[in-house]
Amino acid sequence: MKNNCHMMCQREEVTEEGLQCCRPSVQDPPSLPLSSPPPAAAMQINPAYVESAVVLAMVLCVHTAVWNQHSWCIVALFIQAFYVQHKWDRLLRAGGAVFQFRPSANSGIVPASMVMPLLGLVLKEKCSASGNVYFERFSMVVTITGMMLALFLSLIALGITRPVPTNTCVIAGMAGSAILYTTKQTLTVSEVIEVLEVLLIFVYLSLIVLYLLPRSFTPGEALLIVGGISLIVNQLIKRSLNLAEVKGDPVNYFLPVIVVGSLLLGVFFALLFCFMESETWVSSLFFHMMTAVLGLGILMPWLSLFIGRHPLMWLLDFVTLNDRRLCLLGYWLFLVAVATCVVLHQNYQRQSGSKKHQASTIVRKYFHLIVVATYVPGLIYDRQLLHVASVGCLAVFLFLEYVRYFRIMPFGQLLRQLLTLFLDERDSGPLILTHVYLLIGMSLPLWLFPGPCAPHGVLPGAGGLVPYAGVLAVGVGDTVASVFGSTMGEIRWPGTKKTMEGTATSIFAQIIAVAMFLIFDGSINLNSTYSWIVSSISLVAMLEAYTSQIDNLLLPLYLFILLQL
Repeated sequence: MKNNCHMMCQREEVTEEGLQCCRPSVQDPPSLPLSSPPPAAAMQINPAYVESAVVLAMVLCVHTAVWNQHSWCIVALFIQAFYVQHKWDRLLRAGGAVFQFRPSANSGIVPASMVMPLLGLVLKEKCSASGNVYFERFSMVVTITGMMLALFLSLIALGITRPVPTNTCVIAGMAGSAILYTTKQTLTVSEVIEVLEVLLIFVYLSLIVLYLLPRSFTPGEALLIVGGISLIVNQLIKRSLNLAEVKGDPVNYFLPVIVVGSLLLGVFFALLFCFMESETWVSSLFFHMMTAVLGLGILMPWLSLFIGRHPLMWLLDFVTLNDRRLCLLGYWLFLVAVATCVVLHQNYQRQSGSKKHQASTIVRKYFHLIVVATYVPGLIYDRQLLHVASVGCLAVFLFLEYVRYFRIMPFGQLLRQLLTLFLDERDSGPLILTHVYLLIGMSLPLWLFPGPCAPHGVLPGAGGLVPYAGVLAVGVGDTVASVFGSTMGEIRWPGTKKTMEGTATSIFAQIIAVAMFLIFDGSINLNSTYSWIVSSISLVAMLEAYTSQIDNLLLPLYLFILLQL
């Protein structure tokens, strides 16, 4: 009998007989396993819950400063996204998802679902204060579009979950009803059609991207990246059909044209090389020829319609406007040479040593420092030049990634050998996107900065740091947290590999960086908003400690949103 009781206790059977056997008697003192503390696994905290709590704190911070009819919808969207993320995480662990998503990461529905609605909300407030009606309406479209995309992705997750979670479906239905009612009350018929167009583009792009690029994204990353591309594609088509209404700085049209051109190039050759071999000289020649046709025959005339001049002539006049721009270009070319030398040196070490040699975290963060050294002078002295240069660099990065991915001769195999040295766990799919994410994360605040809605002259409050959000969150914060956390960190945040020392050092380094920006950039006037800046930096640093998503994308966006308030 005692042996049977012992076996049931070891199996943790929950029958009444098993509980009676496992319950200590009066004569026998409690055994050691019952009196010992619970195992460490039982004390673990789910990082996804802490990540959601940090995102909720940011949502509440935004709503304390900006509250309108969309705020209730965003809160409802957060609640249903939290429930849906729990269900989707269970699907990912069980291998029941329809597409192959990036492993070793949660679904990321909560942080990704909040980005676009919150971004539209704060931009609407800025444009409303400046009296810019056009961008105020556009910001409302961005808010509703973000909520509709997140709701659609949540419905997809609920549709493939077995058994169907009744409570989550009810919550999603309530959130969807609130979003649809608000859409009906705030948007015009043409704006509703615009939202539906973005949703349609998102559906088709998601199917293409997730099918052609398995294990490259989590569901949340797919929502963030494909949703942003869908919005850009829709806006470019809309403005191309209404050239009479095209207005604004010509610099702002380079990014959408480059994004759409890169998308067309990638989709075309991904489908084509499904039926033919790409590692031949004939295929490589065809690839380069079609790239030239797309660039010179389609994108150049398309861009000339927006800026009213030939793009190359405009770019030549733009770059040679003054000596400062030429000096910046020379300085940036020097940094490109330094980065190239780092890559070649690391590959030389791999060839002379172990074939399994991989670049360490500290080596990878060298590129973060190089990017910081690139962006800070551009932000201080010439933001327009930095905007154009970052867009051009994005086009080069995407083109080189296509060459590497398709093994286009003569440099495809060489790029594959050079870049595999810097792979980490986030590059589990066929693409290597870490360097692209770094560039986008540093550039997003600059690309999204609401120039038409920003006051001229000295920027008051924390808004003066908005263009520096990428430098602070990724260039300084993420770099310092990784380096100091991996070398000196000992106390880990519960449930993660990140350390408290790394997070604390990250916050301190960003505060020092803010002080340096105040010294060298006279257009910044914090206007006694130091406590808000420190709080925003701390929240984003906590998100970096607990998120398993691509932090190079999430951190700058959330810091950008908080600094707008």
